[in-house]
Amino acid sequence: MGILSLLSSGTSAAPEENFWRWFVKNESMIFHFESNREEIFDQLSHELDKVNTDLTFEFGPVRAEGRRAFVISADGVVSAFPAVDKLAAAAPDLERWIIVKFRPRRNPINNIEINGVLVKADEVRYQLYADDGKLGILMFLNGYSEAEAALYAHIGYLLLDEAIGEYDVETKLGFIEFSGTDSEHFGNAQPLRYLAEQVDGYFSQ
Repeated sequence: MGILSLLSSGTSAAPEENFWRWFVKNESMIFHFESNREEIFDQLSHELDKVNTDLTFEFGPVRAEGRRAFVISADGVVSAFPAVDKLAAAAPDLERWIIVKFRPRRNPINNIEINGVLVKADEVRYQLYADDGKLGILMFLNGYSEAEAALYAHIGYLLLDEAIGEYDVETKLGFIEFSGTDSEHFGNAQPLRYLAEQVDGYFSQ
């Protein structure tokens, strides 16, 4: 859809069209979100909630050509995957933006820090197991404790998104479990940087 037709849409437009109309109207503010990150992110989250409450977002850095990525994510909620597809499909042509569906793989894999807990990607190890047509994974995280299992699981899922991308995490992995490096299963665990290659190899057979 072109920007002019998007801007002229009425209030009866689909939620996706309403979102992009708001985005285009505030495009400059959003592009320079660093100037007022908290308020702009709150506004953006509010507008995404009108489309689907499970949707979230990420931004890439400004590239050499003056564009940056706007990542539309379902935050790992499979039932919201169609909403990601639909919102991305409704996006107009935007000169300064690259619209990306789902959190992409990243190389190198970024470290993740939440609530003061930092897990370095190059210290993460994993084991893979066959799991009914998918791959089950046991991830070993430095500092993991049962008392903070939920926090480490959150970090672990974000690291998986970094390693193989949000879509593949939800469609190609079966069980996902987390443990510390002191686990009895740690023995032949491999560095996280090998996970994408192994997953791709398994599903290409």
